[in-house]
Amino acid sequence: MTTSRTALVTGASRGIGKAIALRLANDGYSVALNDVPVQLSHLTEVKDEIMKSGHKAIVCVADVSKEDQVERMVKDVVSQLGSLDVMVANAGVCQAKPMIETTTADFQRILDVNAIGTYLCYKYAAKQMIEQGKGGRIIGASSMAGKQAWPNLSLYCASKFAIRGLTQASALEFGKHGITVNAYAPGVVDTEMIRDLRVDITDLQDKDQEEDKAQGMEIKTEEIAGLVAYLVSKEAGSITGQCVSINKGMYFD
Repeated sequence: MTTSRTALVTGASRGIGKAIALRLANDGYSVALNDVPVQLSHLTEVKDEIMKSGHKAIVCVADVSKEDQVERMVKDVVSQLGSLDVMVANAGVCQAKPMIETTTADFQRILDVNAIGTYLCYKYAAKQMIEQGKGGRIIGASSMAGKQAWPNLSLYCASKFAIRGLTQASALEFGKHGITVNAYAPGVVDTEMIRDLRVDITDLQDKDQEEDKAQGMEIKTEEIAGLVAYLVSKEAGSITGQCVSINKGMYFD
């Protein structure tokens, strides 16, 4: 008898997170869907879609920037689904603004969700996986902007560079427990957040700047989900500490 595997995906109400959740459910995982309270209706829609396809899903509303909420979320997943085998720390926010116009409050908000939120998900997922004693897979969401800086995205870039450091250090610490830690680094993705962001960036720069390079280079959320599906697979057991680019060649490592 095959033991059911469980995956927790943060920021799962739309975009990349939703695509990852749907893919992992299709691959046989029981999926815990996380987002903030304002996204509850969208989370419920994703849950219903997964359940209608014959797979198991639950909703876990929590703010990943709050340590007590992340700790409780992991416990709730284990209580309801039996274990935590895969953590996908996908939740993130972005802001386009010239650096000299940003505030410490802007920076704190982005760091709270993108960097601290990822750190908390890594920490409490690893603690649970170590306790279970059967290894696991942890995946974070970096970005092409976490490898190559873009103008007017200074704060976002800093937070995504931070995720690379967290991923590498965590991979070294958790490897002895059979836990791999990796991240994906997408280029321009066709999501609602990115569409809004591109409008903001275009308003801030000359027509001949970096934004023109992104035209026609969009990748689909399903492609990122496919990469995640591979990274959590048995075949990817020797891949750890990596931040994998997926960007149609917009940026080469």
